[in-house]
Amino acid sequence: MTATLPPADWTIRDDIAALIAALGSANTRYVGGAVRDTLLGIPVKDVDIATPLVPDEVIARLNAAGIRNVPTGIEHGTITAVLPFGPVEITTLRHDVSTDGRRATVAFASDWQDDAARRDFTINALYADPATLAISDYFGGLDDLAIRKVRFIGDARSRIREDHLRILRYFRFQARFGSQPADPEAEESCAELAATLKGLSRERIGMEVLNLLALSDPAPTVKRMAELGVLGQVLPEADPLALAALVAAELREDIAPDPIRRLASLLPADADLALKVAGRFRLSGAQKKRLVVAAARSQMPSPHRHAYRVQVPRAGEEPRTLAYYLGMESALDHLLLTGADTSPLTDWEIPRFPLKGGQIVARGVQAGPEVARILRAVEDRWVAEGFPTKARVAEILGELLP
Repeated sequence: MTATLPPADWTIRDDIAALIAALGSANTRYVGGAVRDTLLGIPVKDVDIATPLVPDEVIARLNAAGIRNVPTGIEHGTITAVLPFGPVEITTLRHDVSTDGRRATVAFASDWQDDAARRDFTINALYADPATLAISDYFGGLDDLAIRKVRFIGDARSRIREDHLRILRYFRFQARFGSQPADPEAEESCAELAATLKGLSRERIGMEVLNLLALSDPAPTVKRMAELGVLGQVLPEADPLALAALVAAELREDIAPDPIRRLASLLPADADLALKVAGRFRLSGAQKKRLVVAAARSQMPSPHRHAYRVQVPRAGEEPRTLAYYLGMESALDHLLLTGADTSPLTDWEIPRFPLKGGQIVARGVQAGPEVARILRAVEDRWVAEGFPTKARVAEILGELLP
């Protein structure tokens, strides 16, 4: 009996129906995550379509139908249709010509199974006919999906040698979809070829690690990566047990998962080391700053200094004081990583300090360093007193004026 995709909100979208009509139903198949996630009954974020049409033909047909499109990955055969209810990526069928573990040379293909054969896991190589929703399954993906088995297509070692990042992708998919016991061939292959990860760009590794850490509970998978020697290739400083403790704290405090906080948990409480890891993973400036503040949780410099390595909380700081000086995210990071109570921050908004330098000048203080000193002193008192009213700020100012 032919399996079919159950109807979902995205399968009855008018804008997708118009897209299919423009390309021709016979020339299109839904593929990948949208098919997999619909079968699992979980929300679909992105819709991808595969087609034997070459990119120029795709563009011509979309233009003729008045559908805006962007050549987001045309070198790989991908065109993005910009639709009213969300973009859809359309990729020409491909087969690999050559690979070196970091990038692949591909050629366009006309056979659906050739396209499926170059994908990573069986559960990602499911195609659905948009007209009938009938599923094409060339490598046993439906059976694997039924038992939550993450399995490489064909020979696992060959798939990894084609793209070394598939090692990390395997563990991300195992954390999200996999059951236990894991596929032995997959684990053995990842362990055997773990050293090939060192040939990948740091940015690609960093993105994949953060994607893994953003999942609901990656701790058991990260622990397994360490046991297999995979984690040591990308983050030798990591302590998987600390991640498990943080995940438990997030659940206890009902706080959403955050990959930067979780990365910090894997690292020792060392700001300098965190700065190096941030550079290794090519984190953004904001991510770098937050990681370093979180990793420096045992250090005690003044919160008023602004360099990454010293803008950290003092031991025992009151939660709302932390949030005021460091921001809500960094305060929550510190409290969760140190096992402290986060409830004082629940539904609390950081107040704005109700005093400006001009008000101090108006009280007879000459503009310059003295104004800044008084402003800071009043602010510190205001924070220490628990953010009292504007009237109290005026009183504090009067007490501190010469």
